[in-house]
Amino acid sequence: MRHGDKVNNLGRKKAHRVAMLENMASSLIEHKRIFTTVAKAKALRVFVEPLINRSKNNTTHNRRVVFSYLQSKEAIKELFGVVGAKVADRPGGYTRIIKTGFRAGDAAEMAMIELVDFNETYTQNKNTAKATEPKKRTRRSGAAKKATAKEVVEPKVEETNDTTEAAAE
Repeated sequence: MRHGDKVNNLGRKKAHRVAMLENMASSLIEHKRIFTTVAKAKALRVFVEPLINRSKNNTTHNRRVVFSYLQSKEAIKELFGVVGAKVADRPGGYTRIIKTGFRAGDAAEMAMIELVDFNETYTQNKNTAKATEPKKRTRRSGAAKKATAKEVVEPKVEETNDTTEAAAE
């Protein structure tokens, strides 16, 4: 029985599974986007997100810890240089999984896993939406501004009525 066993073994022994995840993580970091099955993408997300989180703090200890997982100097350089700087203010959720359909040979469900901050399509739309969108107000600040606007408008209306009445008399 597998009570409490939450690891998706992916049909592999532990050494094979860990080696596969290391290689996929290195490829994801270097290329920013890879295509794989949904099950592997979900397993890769659990594997790579703590490593990306460590890259925010560029210390020798963090580099050595991440290197023990990835075993690739090029991936470490890319992770702590480019990726770490770009995700520095993000609190989590560094990867996105997008399902792409089914594989022709065996009908396995395929997906694209990518680093969130490196997709120009989504980041450009987000930046333009912030620029065009007006600043949101709370109820209290919105009510105060409406009240002051009414006070300013009402005296002008009364003055115009007084002048027209005086002119009529």
